Amino acid sequence: MAETTLHDLKDLGATELAAALPAAAPRYEQRLDPYGRAYATGKRKDAVARVWVKPGKGAITVNGRDIAQFFARPTLRMIINQPFVVADRVGQFDVMCTVSGGGLSGQAGALRHGISKALTHYEPDLRSALKGVGFLTRDPRVVERKKYGKRKARRSFQFSKR
Repeated sequence: MAETTLHDLKDLGATELAAALPAAAPRYEQRLDPYGRAYATGKRKDAVARVWVKPGKGAITVNGRDIAQFFARPTLRMIINQPFVVADRVGQFDVMCTVSGGGLSGQAGALRHGISKALTHYEPDLRSALKGVGFLTRDPRVVERKKYGKRKARRSFQFSKR
């Protein structure tokens, strides 16, 4: 590196700082498998969802069963459909997924996370809309571990004077 004499801060900004700054924000590209599907993994609590998204009529298959069979509660189905509502793509994509671990609520959250990520892999322009409502962020809250000398994570044994 050649020695240069700097007389003020303007000279410093023109030489080293300009070279260190990135040119522009990263441009996301479409990522598809050989079958034309976008794949993503979603997680929530102990649940993990593997999600494949492709253009279709809006059918959602979970572990080989229809979504209405697997998730009987309407609130869970509403959680799963939220990424399509936010992205204004209701009924335009078929979803095939496998979920494991956790309970139904965690699995629905993992599925929402996976669908959101897979949609951004299929259509990178949807990233700002889905990131704005927080669907691309993995919820870090998990069950607190049990401590020794306690009945649960924080619950103590019942005190008895006798």
